[in-house]
Amino acid sequence: MKIIYIILLAFVTSFTANAQLTPPSDLQSYYGSEINSTGLTLKSELIDLTIDKHVNYLSYSDVWDASRITDEDPNNSSNVILLYGYNNTDGNVTTDRSRNKYDNGGSVGDWNREHVYPKSLGSPNLGTSGPGSDAQMLRPTDVQRNGSRGSLRFADKSTGQFINGESGNSNGGWYPGDEWKGDCARIIMYMYLRYGDRCLPTGVGIGSDASTPDDMIDLFLEWNAQDPVSDIEIARNDYHGNASNTYAQGNRNPFIDNPYLATVIWGGPDAQNRWESLSVDDFEIANTIKMYPNPAKGNEITILSNYQLAAEVYDLLGKKVQVQTITANHNTLNISGISKGVYVVKFTSENGSTTKKLIKQ
Repeated sequence: MKIIYIILLAFVTSFTANAQLTPPSDLQSYYGSEINSTGLTLKSELIDLTIDKHVNYLSYSDVWDASRITDEDPNNSSNVILLYGYNNTDGNVTTDRSRNKYDNGGSVGDWNREHVYPKSLGSPNLGTSGPGSDAQMLRPTDVQRNGSRGSLRFADKSTGQFINGESGNSNGGWYPGDEWKGDCARIIMYMYLRYGDRCLPTGVGIGSDASTPDDMIDLFLEWNAQDPVSDIEIARNDYHGNASNTYAQGNRNPFIDNPYLATVIWGGPDAQNRWESLSVDDFEIANTIKMYPNPAKGNEITILSNYQLAAEVYDLLGKKVQVQTITANHNTLNISGISKGVYVVKFTSENGSTTKKLIKQ
């Protein structure tokens, strides 16, 4: 029997793998009122659900239009967010994080459709239809940065490499960046559910599957735990989960809805549990807190909320690096004491708590 190693992250509440999972009320029509299965039984149930709900099949051309909607920059509705990007102000177009949504194509300065699971690594090749045009997997990226990634398998970064969260070549593969590694892990998990042996995690990432019951690798479980779900992922998932939307597929990525589902199936580090003991108040807190600008280029960010909050900032190793009280009269979070990178902010009020991702550029 394979051994499952559990690593507790400081910014995530400790969970048990046999805990009953209750989806929030707005997702119960999709998942049911509760999830009691674990391991490969749960994986099998999610496979059936993900395939059954995939009722609309987009063409490769349709993905241009879908991406303009699902990947819209929340800070600039004229732009889309670019996977692997991290800096809009360094004068280097290849590192852009955001770009005009109509600057798409194949030329320098354009954005293209990145196969997060490269076509050539599929077995057989994914092509540009079916799995090759799955909009849950295709993300906008800078053309040249997309070319730099090519068909390299995902790899972790070396110690001291990419200290500001950048993406790039690493350890014989491709590191997607601190902001994007969780996104990529959850997309690979989705592709494994949806297309099975055609999209094995062992075929697209550099890591070991010795501690999992199938072909999942430790790298993606670690990234899923280290990088919580972002607002961008949630917006994409909500759009595609509504089959009445023009360019929606109808199916959701379960690991965006709850990253902890991966922990229940494959073990590894405890990931964020978005369904753990969440009351109505918790959801209200999560939906009403606004944090901007994010990414932050200066040393202060504004927090808007109906609640008085305790804000705790954690780095991606789970170390608490800052604590501050947020009130209506003092609603700025001072981040001058932290370096550039990706962080998790835990907001707690007397009614509940929630977490949000913070990027400092």
